[in-house]
Amino acid sequence: MKISKVTPMVMGTAWRNLTFVKVETDEGLSGVGEVRSVNRTDAVLGYLEQAVPRYVLGSDPFEVERLVQRMLIEDYMRGSDVVSSGIALIEIACWDIMGKALAQPVYRLLGGAVRDKIKAYANGWYKVERTPEEFHAAALRVVGRGYQAMKVDPFGAGYYEMEKAEKRRAISLIEAIRDAVGSDVDILVEMHGRFNPVTAIEITRDLAPFKPDWIEEPVPPENMKALKKVADAIAPLGIPIATGERLHTLPEYRELLELQAADILQVDITHFCGLLNAKKLAAWADAYYVLMAPHNVGGPVSTAAALHLAACTPNFKIQEHFNDFQEAYVKEAAPGVPEVIDGYFDLPNGPGLGVNLDEDVIQANPRRSFHFNLFEDDWHKRQEVNDTRASNH
Repeated sequence: MKISKVTPMVMGTAWRNLTFVKVETDEGLSGVGEVRSVNRTDAVLGYLEQAVPRYVLGSDPFEVERLVQRMLIEDYMRGSDVVSSGIALIEIACWDIMGKALAQPVYRLLGGAVRDKIKAYANGWYKVERTPEEFHAAALRVVGRGYQAMKVDPFGAGYYEMEKAEKRRAISLIEAIRDAVGSDVDILVEMHGRFNPVTAIEITRDLAPFKPDWIEEPVPPENMKALKKVADAIAPLGIPIATGERLHTLPEYRELLELQAADILQVDITHFCGLLNAKKLAAWADAYYVLMAPHNVGGPVSTAAALHLAACTPNFKIQEHFNDFQEAYVKEAAPGVPEVIDGYFDLPNGPGLGVNLDEDVIQANPRRSFHFNLFEDDWHKRQEVNDTRASNH
């Protein structure tokens, strides 16, 4: 079996463009991959335009190790989020093809299930005004859908430091959420790499009375010793640190694991060369007693891939999910992902990823031109903002 054709497709939503690929073979089987590459869709498409004829066409989809290694090594320049995303698109589609060829769900090809259901947490649910009343009401809607965990970034446009009034405002939003959901629901506090270490430490101490179940990316991702400084300072509080969505190759995790500066790794499979690389990272993390909670801002194919990894990974913790709080057509683009019921996904059904790409839905919702900026006011509302810079070129 050889790969004979690769077709990229881009679907637009209010704040994210989702890039799909359909990978076809000379035996009639096809597989799908997907990535949300924030503000870099054209870069990923450009990479694929060069990489597909060079490496992918004519390759055996069962030989993903060989394919990924060639794509990483033979270009000589080091991997990046763009390269790792392009590779992941192809790699995930290859697993889909393998599963279909063998009539098995992907997780059974990666070691088999180690759990019967997969805990989920909601994200993208707080597209409201930054007031305690609005966040309280929005949190109630999340638990009303059965979720037992939710993530939130309450910090507005904060960067490095915050004015005292803005900090109090952010803390009040977490207080309101805890009041709404009670003590048994997980509140995961996202910081998006906003703060310098001393500010991250101060804010985490202020959050401690509301029992956050982790703080996420408290400092920018490039400096592991800064993260270690935060980890050491907040260890007595018993609040875990999660990070990793902006690390894109296995060697980038080396210092993080050696410093033991995080408790939970949030690798994004779609920015990390795909499922096999993520599975390797999970095994490596397990040696440090570190848990996995893969980052997932994508649509149905990304979610399906994440669920297959979760199903077969012993040190998996919880799975991020946006699509219950976004446009309905996002799910319709690739039906087959299990729904979240009472806070959990069922295991995905095969063969392959268990989803079927609906190209008509993608075509009916073309890509959009916008700039998603997490360091501007009201970014959390995830509304479409035209990128005038892009439209001028």
